[in-house]
Amino acid sequence: MANEPMWNFDVPTQMRQFAEQSVEQAKKAVDGFMTAAQKTAAAFETHATTAHSGAKDVGQKAMSFAEQNIANSFDFAQKLVRAKDIQEVITLQSEFLKAQMQALSAQAKELGATATKTATDAAKPKE
Repeated sequence: MANEPMWNFDVPTQMRQFAEQSVEQAKKAVDGFMTAAQKTAAAFETHATTAHSGAKDVGQKAMSFAEQNIANSFDFAQKLVRAKDIQEVITLQSEFLKAQMQALSAQAKELGATATKTATDAAKPKE
């Protein structure tokens, strides 16, 4: 081993420059990838926040509608208790059913519109 010739390893200047350029290009490519990944993550977070907010709105509307419907049912029950005869019971029942069907239809439309808006807002590209 002592008798082995020493290897003089000298990298040519052009080869060194090429290697340096390759490393710099790779670094730029990784930096670009990381920037794109961060933007994607931020956009995803924004979409998730929008969707969460919309889901919260839908939930709040649904709870509000449920409270209204329960209050309407109790009002109806009180009117039934005070009814004087079967004819008044039938009239009250008919009016209640008609009013509830209209209310449920309006509530369904409003919930549908809110859900559609939430989905549309969540799908919009964010800057």
